[in-house]
Amino acid sequence: MPEEAAPFRILVVDDHKLFRRGLTALLSRDPQFQVVADAADAGEAQRRARELQPDLILLDNHLPGVSGVDALPALREAAPGARVLILTMSEDERDLAAALRGGACGFLLKDMEGDELAQSIRRAMRGEHVVAPAMTGKLVAAYREAIAPPLAAAPAVPASPLQSLSPRELDILRGIARGESNKEIARTLGIAETTVKVHVQNVLRKLDVSSRVQAAVVATELGLA
Repeated sequence: MPEEAAPFRILVVDDHKLFRRGLTALLSRDPQFQVVADAADAGEAQRRARELQPDLILLDNHLPGVSGVDALPALREAAPGARVLILTMSEDERDLAAALRGGACGFLLKDMEGDELAQSIRRAMRGEHVVAPAMTGKLVAAYREAIAPPLAAAPAVPASPLQSLSPRELDILRGIARGESNKEIARTLGIAETTVKVHVQNVLRKLDVSSRVQAAVVATELGLA
């Protein structure tokens, strides 16, 4: 029989002890995850990261002294092989943009369900960027504002990538651009969640993008959202 894959080694960084303990207990239920340590501030997190070289760092943004976003460069230097996921209560698009610019592989909100967190961690460890659905619209808006002048001066694109999408796939893309989850899109369109998942994969393939965030950006650039 093939050997089971080693669990992902996780460092939890949050200044609230009860939250750290609760998150550790939640993650420990999954055999794919092993919480190797926790830390209450950026300095302790940096020391633990350098010592343990975790696979993933779950990092709160609101830490005492140095914020999680500001701590990103030091953490990435301390553990170059670690993926960093921001897990916070902040819905500020400036924090989101700063986190992604700083090298975080995702930005998640603390009010998410446990199974959604586990799925996001697995996606992050596959090399994907994960952003909370509630933040997708804000990310798209910030991106659109940042690139608006160059877009206005650019020549028209000969053919829109949207032309390759079916009417149903366009509906799916609109839902993605609104930051909706597969479950929410399925409820809106009155179809099965598994059907939505297949459509999402087709949309990403046809648009030649690798994530829902990139698809949402394309939709916004082309005026669909």
